[in-house]
Amino acid sequence: MVFKRLLGSLGVGAPKVDTVLDGGPALPGGPLSGQVHMEGGSADFEIEEVALELVARVEAESEEGEAEGAVAFARWTVGGGFRLPAGERHALPFTVTLPWETPVTELYGQPFGIVIGVRTELVVAGAKDAGDIDPVSVAALPAQAAILEALGQLGFGFASADLELGQLHGTGQQLPFYQEIELVPPPHYAGAVNELELTFIAGPGGVEVVLEADKRGGLFDGGHDALNHHAVSHDSVDRTDWAAEVDAWVRELVERHGAAHGYQGHPGYQGHPGYQGHGHPGYGTPYKDDHGDHHHGDDHHGSGPGMGTVIAAGAAGLAVGVVGGLVAAEVVDEVGDFFEGDEDEGDDEG
Repeated sequence: MVFKRLLGSLGVGAPKVDTVLDGGPALPGGPLSGQVHMEGGSADFEIEEVALELVARVEAESEEGEAEGAVAFARWTVGGGFRLPAGERHALPFTVTLPWETPVTELYGQPFGIVIGVRTELVVAGAKDAGDIDPVSVAALPAQAAILEALGQLGFGFASADLELGQLHGTGQQLPFYQEIELVPPPHYAGAVNELELTFIAGPGGVEVVLEADKRGGLFDGGHDALNHHAVSHDSVDRTDWAAEVDAWVRELVERHGAAHGYQGHPGYQGHPGYQGHGHPGYGTPYKDDHGDHHHGDDHHGSGPGMGTVIAAGAAGLAVGVVGGLVAAEVVDEVGDFFEGDEDEGDDEG
């Protein structure tokens, strides 16, 4: 086993550490398990604490422009209070529970470009040292996957995804940032909507869904965004026609804000064939807000290959591929570059 070198604040001959996560992606609100492998240094060390810290790459926008940095959003103590003899190896198994709002990093094995990882810390003689960051893969919850599938089925294409520093008013958001997935509309909405921005706020009972229609300037309130907020319970996934449900959400979002400004919709478009009303009973309540905190102006992230270019419909339903192989490889490189850069900067987090 190749152990990853600590940053060195414990001095020459300090213990080394390597965290190995169990295979397969985790789920928001679910367990993350693995082992922390330690190798003793040149002398015996009293390990006071072994901790894991969950870190994400987050973007922040200001008048000066856009910046990004590492934000720690969860921390667990998984061991400590033992002696690590010189040169000996010790494995510490762990299982921790991810926050419900942990960002989704992949869909059906294809990466979103979201960067999160777990960093291992040792506390020895009162000194704390952090090791390398190990990437963490997080798959979508069933409700999240169903909604993304429905959007793909309705013709929306994947553009980009990122983590934005800030709070969404009117939601149960607990973390200091939120995930934003940007989608390109199908032709019958292209005249009204430049991009559809989707945010999931997951919790024990279900998922809050915030849809933001980024309007073309001059059509709706000079280019300002419109918002709808919906609540989806975890147990509703298997008994909902998601294509009809999501279609209703999108049409409500576009039509409610667009009718007063002259947008009449695509003349031949009547919505999804299964659509019979305005949302699942008990859900679909519109969310209205001035949205000043999280409207990002017209500076949007560049579009990648559309979801529609890699979608395949099979007997089991729609399988959504987010990015092609070339982009996936670039995402992997980007993840590694960010983690390496963060380690070089030590504990200085953005």
